[in-house]
Amino acid sequence: MRRVGRRSPRPRVVIAGLGDTGLLVAIHLGPGFEVLGISTKPCLVSGQELGTRLTRPEVWKQNYLMSFGRYPRLDDVQVLQGRITDLDTSAQQVTVTLPDGDQQIEPYDALVISSGVANGFWRNDALEDLTSIRDGIRRAAEQIAEADSITIIGGGATGVSVAANVRERYPDKTVHFFYSEPQPLPGYHPKVRQRIEDHLERIGVELHPGHRALIPEGFAFDRFTTGPVSWSTGQIPFEAALTLWSVGHVRPNNSFIPGDMLDERGFVRTDQFLRVPGYPNVFAVGDIAATDPHRSSARNWGYRLVAHNVRATLKGKEHAMKQYSPPPYRWGSILGVQEDGLRVFRPDGSSFRFPRWAVQRLLFPVAVGKVIYRGIRRATST
Repeated sequence: MRRVGRRSPRPRVVIAGLGDTGLLVAIHLGPGFEVLGISTKPCLVSGQELGTRLTRPEVWKQNYLMSFGRYPRLDDVQVLQGRITDLDTSAQQVTVTLPDGDQQIEPYDALVISSGVANGFWRNDALEDLTSIRDGIRRAAEQIAEADSITIIGGGATGVSVAANVRERYPDKTVHFFYSEPQPLPGYHPKVRQRIEDHLERIGVELHPGHRALIPEGFAFDRFTTGPVSWSTGQIPFEAALTLWSVGHVRPNNSFIPGDMLDERGFVRTDQFLRVPGYPNVFAVGDIAATDPHRSSARNWGYRLVAHNVRATLKGKEHAMKQYSPPPYRWGSILGVQEDGLRVFRPDGSSFRFPRWAVQRLLFPVAVGKVIYRGIRRATST
């Protein structure tokens, strides 16, 4: 084990996790700090838009599999691939296990925990290289393409996205969508739930409400399954060629986090400033943060608020910190980019649509690339 000392006199911010949210925190911290981002992946592997990832992987990779070198705002950020195995709040340091098994200690003045959750093969904290990541994306898409019938279990946004995108991409396949509630998308506005249910019926997805699956013993939700699925709600077993499990059994990536920072489900407790109670220089944001029942700081500009509050803390201006106010309902695009464009649903149940030409020419290159990510370089190869 070797200790890595500070490389400059600037305050040091360590970001534990460089997924969708942690990456944006690093980008928006701004100058004046030494920033270290720690990631189990060598690049951004987004957990978003699983439906597109499985049905149009080359399109998905253009926006959701990104080399860290493509972000100009990361040029002054140190990026370390490894897994955090210990957090010592007294010494203000984390221990990182590297891919070769070596360990090193990284000190911090402020820590942002954005380690996310594991939820199926598409969201995990495994130490991987780029080849294995690309191979996994390709294999999963091939399995979907080869199956003549698909079962999706779990009525959240991920299940909806997969059901809709598989049916649109492969209209000859039978798509069965099972969920335990009367309608899909728990946590979304009732108008959104109804609209999405109507859309799935219209495109030919076979809907099966009121089904709660029995989880196979020891199953880690890390792969497709074959064979019949049984139900705790009493229906007869059902079998399709391939089954995707998106039942919401998220597992917080919390193995390095002290127990007094966690709630009863293993997520990181936060106050109204997205700060961990009792630790004035430790913040949590994204799916790991227990901000509200939906853990909604993964959206709703949570990354921007944390970046602001870290700056305020390290500059001794805690009075200037901003409070996080979660919306009452989940919101977002849900289906991803479709033939008619991208529809985004608001927390109040209304929606707006970006035409496909606007998505390609304005939304991703300008609104996402230039505004949210503060610039993205042209791709070479990823």
